[in-house]
Amino acid sequence: MNAAAAITQLAGPSAGRVARRRRSEAGGTGRRPRAGTYVILTLAILISIFPLYYTFLLASSDAGEIARNPIPSPIPGPNFFENISAVIHSDINFWPAVINSVLVATICSVSTVFFATLAGFSFAKLRFRGRRGLLVFVIATMAVPTQLGVVPLFIVMRQLGWVGDLKAVIIPGLVTAFGVFWMSQYLEEALPYELIEAARVDGCSMFRTFLHVGMPAARGPAAMLFLFTFVGSWVNFFWPFIILGPDNPTLPVALQLLQSSHFKDYSLIMSGVVISVIPLLAIFVVAGRYLVSGIMQGAVKG
Repeated sequence: MNAAAAITQLAGPSAGRVARRRRSEAGGTGRRPRAGTYVILTLAILISIFPLYYTFLLASSDAGEIARNPIPSPIPGPNFFENISAVIHSDINFWPAVINSVLVATICSVSTVFFATLAGFSFAKLRFRGRRGLLVFVIATMAVPTQLGVVPLFIVMRQLGWVGDLKAVIIPGLVTAFGVFWMSQYLEEALPYELIEAARVDGCSMFRTFLHVGMPAARGPAAMLFLFTFVGSWVNFFWPFIILGPDNPTLPVALQLLQSSHFKDYSLIMSGVVISVIPLLAIFVVAGRYLVSGIMQGAVKG
């Protein structure tokens, strides 16, 4: 029984109505959004969708039409599937590039979730010397621009003989500092010590305690971390372009090869962009609810 119903029984219907009205005015669960809220949300959605729709319009045109009119008609043209077929059957190694992107994004995402949760569990719930200092060091690495580490990383990969190999992209992306920080902050508040102590009393080792207690407790934020890591790995262009080259590319690197030195067919380029975005949209549609729940569970009060 909620508070308004209890007040109705104790003090009568009028008191119950007053309580419900005050609760609504205070922003309770019964409050209905106003028209301005819907207007703002609609504008935000339209602004978010417009770049993707503009890309689709260019992908459904042809090079001559785009040259004559860079701002296309709001009605899609008839050449979309023809352009998609041209991209797929071009000489950019399309399908090998797709397979490479799937391998890199999947392996990096799964690995980041596992190792970041393991490190977050250790920083949040284990007591060892230098714990805070190590966590601060991990967080501090987020302030270092990626470009500063490219030269030494390339030298290391060349000495290992991994230039042009997917290992050079996968190994540096097996875990991220943001993932460690995210999971440690969540597990610090969301995982009670009593559960860990109960698992230890039942005979679990610390690693089994992590698998059977820590991982289930971090399911929501782990799903969010998986999605964000997958998207970041899928669209990553800078490092794969440097280390892989055109012979063994990921999808963003392969799509860059659609640009000629003297002429750029934006209809083909934008068709490639649409192809690369479709898997991400499918993932967000399928796993969107896990993303929302992960963000809400990760919003831990200090």
